[in-house]
Amino acid sequence: MTNAPTPNASYSLTLRVRIHNEPGKLGEITTGIGRAGGDIEGIDIVSVGKDFLIRDITVNASSEKHDQEIIAAANQIDGVEVINVSDRTFLMHLGGKIEVVSKMPLKTRSDLSMAYTPGVARVCEAIAKDPEKVFNLTIKKNTVAVISDGTAVLGLGDIGPAAAMPVMEGKAQLFKEFGGVDAFPICLNTKDPHEIVQTIKNIAVAFGGINLEDISAPRCFEIEDRLKEELDIPVFHDDQHGTAVVVLAALINALKITGKRMEDIKLVVNGVGAAGVACSKIVMAAGVKNIVGCDQAGALYEGRAENMNWVKDWYARNTNPSKERGTIHDVIKGADVFFGLSAPGIIDEADLQQMAENPIVFAMANPIPEIMPEDAAGHVTVMATGRSDYPNQINNVLCFPGIFRGALNCRASRINEAMKLAAANAIAGIIGDDELHPDYIIPSVFDRRVGEAVAKEVEDAAYETGVARRERATSNSEF
Repeated sequence: MTNAPTPNASYSLTLRVRIHNEPGKLGEITTGIGRAGGDIEGIDIVSVGKDFLIRDITVNASSEKHDQEIIAAANQIDGVEVINVSDRTFLMHLGGKIEVVSKMPLKTRSDLSMAYTPGVARVCEAIAKDPEKVFNLTIKKNTVAVISDGTAVLGLGDIGPAAAMPVMEGKAQLFKEFGGVDAFPICLNTKDPHEIVQTIKNIAVAFGGINLEDISAPRCFEIEDRLKEELDIPVFHDDQHGTAVVVLAALINALKITGKRMEDIKLVVNGVGAAGVACSKIVMAAGVKNIVGCDQAGALYEGRAENMNWVKDWYARNTNPSKERGTIHDVIKGADVFFGLSAPGIIDEADLQQMAENPIVFAMANPIPEIMPEDAAGHVTVMATGRSDYPNQINNVLCFPGIFRGALNCRASRINEAMKLAAANAIAGIIGDDELHPDYIIPSVFDRRVGEAVAKEVEDAAYETGVARRERATSNSEF
């Protein structure tokens, strides 16, 4: 099995090296780093001395251990000294990645008297008389809270709220960059679902939407369900629904390539956690009828008693119509589609060979998927992963900025199923039928058309389903 990650920017170093100034020395360094498996991204001269040069060499590696191997390789070269090493990822996070800035300068007494006292009192009174004005006269109009308890952070698990902060800050960056939505990270020092719900309800007055993030299952289902019922602003658990929307978009286009229909396929899902359940639900809403879910104990079926909870009970009752049993290796036989939302190396080439003709495999475990694309090559028609260094990256960034942009634009009270389906179809529709290719079923996260298209379709769906609270026709005055 090919499991070693390729060098990437997440393990990027800048080596500051002092090099004896003689012909061929730089070539020795690049050769040494290359032999160590490093991917050189850039070389810059910092300063020049009488008989030496100081250069910065930026190198991508595949792990922290690989970082050390690259440094050692450079140090072993005669006439070369590594005098400093900077981890570029850590440098990016120094002091955090986001900041709050004022939308207008405060340069005069007049500016201050309008922005703050005494002028601000008039705005406060206007909101007190008409609470709906809070959407226009405060940050609520365009601000989302990104909230986590740190119990299911990336693939790291329960690392706590402080350690979750860098992820939530990054999420806030993505909201702004790809949706024009202001977002603020909030990490809660409690695992109690009731306390989490109550805290979010207490602070929700300042926000136009709530994005739940990295909360472990099955607690995340209860927390989201309660908040959706008890708040009048959109609540969206991105690990569930963001993943599900992008997966459906990818599946829509993958099925076009294979010539199969939603209602005819057999889909096997490995990993029945938050994302696995949400992906199953959204493709069911899109027409898929035969889904078999697996966890560590094997296939879920109605009546199974081992390793169950209330979410898995629901899943078992509503999927697996043939009541298949056994391991993932048993139930993958004859499957048209595989969704992996679990762990590395779960399936192999022999499993793929047992799937139906023209199989579709979305192996989304990160950083190492259920099967590596190199191992799947030649056995699948369409392959997708959660990684950025392979084609067809299933990335939530394609969904959540646009879906919140659309919801905020129309002041939606919630994000419903119709809005999620609209988002998936918008993402899939970015790629025209004449552009579709097994390596291009999903647009790039940097395709700026995506956020705008998702926002428009989500907004339309909100009006059509009656959850939009802002009139489509705008008057000359917001007030």
